[in-house]
Amino acid sequence: MRRLIFGLTAAATVLAGASQAAAAPTMTVPIDQSAPVNLPRGTRDVLIGNPDIADVNVLDGGKAVILGKSYGVTNLVVVDQLGRTVMERQIVVSAPAGRVSVIRGARVDNYACANSCERAGGADSKTPDSAKP
Repeated sequence: MRRLIFGLTAAATVLAGASQAAAAPTMTVPIDQSAPVNLPRGTRDVLIGNPDIADVNVLDGGKAVILGKSYGVTNLVVVDQLGRTVMERQIVVSAPAGRVSVIRGARVDNYACANSCERAGGADSKTPDSAKP
């Protein structure tokens, strides 16, 4: 009987944690771009789950900026003066509109496309900027 109660309690705890994680609002940030975030009053710490995917810069007590560094999903956690989590967001870093990547083996060429495509600079570009598609 104790095992059954313990098992049901553990399952309820896991399900409650999963629903809280799923309830966190999602924020989409384009790669190599930034997005502002308003922080709750009394913010002490601002944390990013995976700093390889996104970074956060706190501007003042009420504002921060999220920078998309690489494609993926991570989370933002804001902690108040008492150590309580007062805000949590799922951060999705995605491709910006008008950006195309051409992958040829290990070579990645990035292009910014509006009316026409131009080679975009960046760490992944392996050839000079004068090349055109």
